[in-house]
Amino acid sequence: MVGVLDLVLGGIAIGILVWGFERYRSRFVKSDLLIAGVLAGGILLFVVLPGVYDVVGDALNIEQRFVLLSLLAHLATLAVVLYLLAALREANARFGDLVRNLSADQVAETDGGERTIFVVIPAYNEGATIRSVVQSLPETIRGYAVQPVVVSDGSADDTAENAKYNGTAVVEHPVNQGQGGALKTGFQIALDRGASIVVTMDGDGQHPADELERLVSPVIDDEADYVMGSRYKGEDHSGNSLVRESGIQVFTWLINVLTKSTITDCTNGFRAIRATGLEEMQLTEERFSAPELIIEARKNGLRMQEIPITIEERQAGETKKPQIKYALGITRTILTAWIR
Repeated sequence: MVGVLDLVLGGIAIGILVWGFERYRSRFVKSDLLIAGVLAGGILLFVVLPGVYDVVGDALNIEQRFVLLSLLAHLATLAVVLYLLAALREANARFGDLVRNLSADQVAETDGGERTIFVVIPAYNEGATIRSVVQSLPETIRGYAVQPVVVSDGSADDTAENAKYNGTAVVEHPVNQGQGGALKTGFQIALDRGASIVVTMDGDGQHPADELERLVSPVIDDEADYVMGSRYKGEDHSGNSLVRESGIQVFTWLINVLTKSTITDCTNGFRAIRATGLEEMQLTEERFSAPELIIEARKNGLRMQEIPITIEERQAGETKKPQIKYALGITRTILTAWIR
């Protein structure tokens, strides 16, 4: 005889099936229909063939059928949550790609070619410093033309306007995409215009432009494909706290262990990359890009070199990296980039 609970569970199963069918009719995403079918099937199996759950319960040493049902329901809920998180991440990635593509298409044509160094400068609310940064860049380095590209990443101040100096290519993200997202926009612009070397530097004035030649020379001389600066081999005037300094050391150690590297400064944003090597990298990180770039360079066999540089104190403003979130994000990025 069919009990009240069986009727309730049957109604829930039918409701889930209807939801899945309606979602598929509206969006034609097979995964929604599949999830609904699996959940509904599991519930109906409990109603029609309760003996199946007795077998599973015996295997798990769970005597109460409803306790087993509760456990399975929690596992199913967890699976759905993980699926939704993955879908959300995919949607955010597609949105980020759309923002970057639309933004890059709006940039005026710039000079490029085999003997061009594109200097990509991600900037978020750096209106007070960005003009002095682009003004400090040389027009040429060892016969290579220098083309600055400033990516104003959803800035709410006059960053974009102040960056428009002496042929600087300026692109604006309508919404903030994070440093990694801003770098990817700059990389896309540089590669589309046939750059030979791509340099990245910060928009807050901490990376002295007079060290650019030392940074790119190993690439020009064909001694390296990826050159990164190290404050610990050079001079550090950033005034970082002990906690932040300790974190950098721990993350650098972790990357060295995982990738068999010998770097000393994994979060430094002052780097030069041969454009052909950059094309091979799989870059997905929106926020915490520095470790991903290093790991991708190692995985693609790029010749890496680290040189001493100077990190100056910020010319204005404050760091935009919250300690806890930044530490968790860096850890996630390192493990994700290494294992994929």
